[in-house]
Amino acid sequence: MTVRRDFQEPARCRPDLVIGREELFGAARDQLTSGGSVLLHGPAGIGKSTVLRALAAEYAVAARTVLRCSATESESHLPFLALADLLGLVLDQVSARLPAAQRTALESALTGRGESTLQRDGLALRLAVLSALRALAAEGTVLIVADDLQWLDPASAELLGFAARRLGGTPVQLLCAVRTDGQEYDRHLRACPPDTVAVRLNPLSRNQVSALLDHRGYTGLTRSTVREIHRTSGGNPLFALELGRALAESPTPPRPGEPLPVPTSLRALVLSRLDMLSVEARRTLLVASAGARPTPALLLAAGRENVEAECAQAAELGLLATDPDGPTVRFAHPLISAALYAEAPAHERRAAHAALSTAAFDPIERARHLALATTGTDPEVAARLAEAAAQARDRGAPSVAAQLGLLAARHTPADTLPGPDERRLQAAEDAITAGEVDLARDIAREVLTRASVPADRVRAWIIVIDTAGHTMTEVDEVFPQALADAGDDPRLLALVHYQLAWRALIVEGDFTEAREAAAHAAELAGRGGDRRTELLALAFQAQTETLMGHPAAPVTIKRALKEPQDPKVACHHNGAGSARFRWLVMGDQLSEARTTVTALLREVRRRGSVESEVHFLRGLAETELRAGHCGRALDLARESLRLARDSGIGETASAMLTSLAEASGGDVDRALALAREAVEHAEEDGDQMYLSRALGALGYAQLVAGDPAGTVRSLRRVRELEQGLGITDPARGRWHGDLAEALVRIGEAAEAQDVIDVTREHALRLGRESVLAVLDRAEALVRADHGDLEAATSQLTSAQDRLAKLGYGLEEARAAFALAALRDRRPGSTSYDEATRLFRRCRAMPWLRQVDAALAAPEPEPAAAAAALGGLDGLEGLASMERQVAALVMEGATNREIAARLFISVKTVEATLTRVYRKLGIRSRVDIVRLAAERRAK
Repeated sequence: MTVRRDFQEPARCRPDLVIGREELFGAARDQLTSGGSVLLHGPAGIGKSTVLRALAAEYAVAARTVLRCSATESESHLPFLALADLLGLVLDQVSARLPAAQRTALESALTGRGESTLQRDGLALRLAVLSALRALAAEGTVLIVADDLQWLDPASAELLGFAARRLGGTPVQLLCAVRTDGQEYDRHLRACPPDTVAVRLNPLSRNQVSALLDHRGYTGLTRSTVREIHRTSGGNPLFALELGRALAESPTPPRPGEPLPVPTSLRALVLSRLDMLSVEARRTLLVASAGARPTPALLLAAGRENVEAECAQAAELGLLATDPDGPTVRFAHPLISAALYAEAPAHERRAAHAALSTAAFDPIERARHLALATTGTDPEVAARLAEAAAQARDRGAPSVAAQLGLLAARHTPADTLPGPDERRLQAAEDAITAGEVDLARDIAREVLTRASVPADRVRAWIIVIDTAGHTMTEVDEVFPQALADAGDDPRLLALVHYQLAWRALIVEGDFTEAREAAAHAAELAGRGGDRRTELLALAFQAQTETLMGHPAAPVTIKRALKEPQDPKVACHHNGAGSARFRWLVMGDQLSEARTTVTALLREVRRRGSVESEVHFLRGLAETELRAGHCGRALDLARESLRLARDSGIGETASAMLTSLAEASGGDVDRALALAREAVEHAEEDGDQMYLSRALGALGYAQLVAGDPAGTVRSLRRVRELEQGLGITDPARGRWHGDLAEALVRIGEAAEAQDVIDVTREHALRLGRESVLAVLDRAEALVRADHGDLEAATSQLTSAQDRLAKLGYGLEEARAAFALAALRDRRPGSTSYDEATRLFRRCRAMPWLRQVDAALAAPEPEPAAAAAALGGLDGLEGLASMERQVAALVMEGATNREIAARLFISVKTVEATLTRVYRKLGIRSRVDIVRLAAERRAK
């Protein structure tokens, strides 16, 4: 493909570049910083010039001289033009330092006097370019920035390559970009210095294309449209931006099932070779562009008799990809197919769809083509489309079902049953299932502008509420309108009250109100004969009661699981199966919980329900994390987060869960970043439920990172939030042991014991055995802090055994780690062998690093440590942590060594020393030693 110069992107600021290019930008920048050269390569429009400009702008500051050239195809026949761009402005600066023959040859080439200069004075000119660069480099680093190397005139390219190969040890660096439409970049690399690194720019992912479009201001596009832009553009940023611009400027969006409108600029870019095709071959390609999976057999059945020869002709022109092993007719780039379709007149497109409506083998595909071949309303066509939508729904393709449903609505006459609005609402519900919430909301809002039937209006309001997700405060005005439309119909009222139950929980954080609203919705649905809503309301009531520690929870779960069941509700993320899974996890039945959630995940994947898939991926990840399978949990959590971000569903919850998994088995810095992201989103959404969960994840990540003070800040907020929400079951967040441990580490053992005592009361009432074992582990640390090492050791041993029997592998390993720290801290001690083995079995890499830090900590001098502690025992007002830090200061330990010994951060050590100075009325570490010595002398 050829990109015209007037079509290339203008220079932009750095934020455009970093979308999807952060890693390669960093690699290129490091290469330049180390004195090397960089060759960027990739297809047209992939963003090479943008990356080149940004790298040049950032690195040019460090260079003494920057030489630039940017070639164009139309000027590539002019000899020495690129050389003139590079050296024309510095000729006066270097000419006096060149030998006469070289100076004459260079001036002749740059001024255009004699086109045969290279042939006549070849060696002199080559040496002149080399000498000129060396002269410039003698004053400082020279950076040569060359874009579109493929258009460099041959004479300049030869001279640049000659010099580049001979500049070893000279501070001359090249930053170049070259288009490689399928061809190798090796010949361009050979013309660069030996230390050049080639960096290929690959297509952007769908999320990156979405971020790029948002950054450029194309924010009104639905997720399904963005997905289609990504597919059509092939991830090429230039093509994606042109498609986004065309859609933003278009007064009417494309109809369901139709390809995107391709702007004239892109059509000219990819269809220049169409004129070389025969008329019949062009028609064959049009039919192929209209098909979902065109094959030679399909095209033959659609009436294209010479399909083999016509496809061969198109392949020779580069319009089709040659794939001898593949049965599908594949375009060389998705944009060619879209541009070909957009270029064709409307009647030819309808004819292509009409041919495919009888030739396609799949009934869903036939129905789609029939719709696109038909104009106006047609009840028979509408019925076939509705039937095809139902088939797609059953196959687990809700996105296809939504498209077919919208086509069915368009062809449905206004006076038929079901009517067009009813079919649109079904399409919107399919879109929600597929994760296309923007499309669903738009459909519902459109229906509300004209619908008068109460059932249709309430159904549309519910879709609007559903698409708000956890940002329910944004749709507060919807509830009164929905209640008014529902009137006194119990079926419609049940739908609204079920949503009000969610609002009470998410927005108000009121468990009692949420439970009552759910129970009322279930009662209304039962009276109205709406079993689906009744089951959903009972499941919600059961989950609320579980979190409250309400004694009625088991009974409500049984009611929700009672027959008759609705298959759609049975595997729904808010259904009874999900409520039962949560009950099993909180009740320490990990094996059964894993079996349950695995079956649920398998079923929702079969149905294509994206939101439920995200939810159950998180559930399975949580179960594996509890069991101590940190590697497996991390993989599942990351998959959940990718899917959540791709669909825009459940991002906060997935970020929170992935933070827990990263802190346990991955990257602690990433865990902290994800937890803070989840906290920020929950606060923005006003979601009290997930705010407490996100803060719990942040507190855990801070504990693993060695920041107990940060853990205490985060988990104190969780404690306050959950007290306000009425959450009494400690198995919900399992943060209580972490808070107690962190409090001990910062010298607040009394508060730690209070947390343990209050939590133990609820855990005993609810029979939460794993929580009780973790609390015992934390209490052992309190006892150790008080000096009762024998009782602490006994309690830790018991806690470790109980956690092992319950199957909580990571918690068992943490107990072993705490036990080792009590028994022996000598470097290389076998006391840590058991903890190391258990952490390795869990693949808990961050915790293994803590073991390594403990083993690497310097061995204390027994006499010195005892003397230090003895000398400080009489210093009133110091907390336990403060005494430990002060004792290690007396040994001569640095802040970093103290942090490693006590498993806290350097920042915490500094803060603790500040408190010690303030309490003792001293100013420095030396004063601690002096004061302790004075006390011992008395």
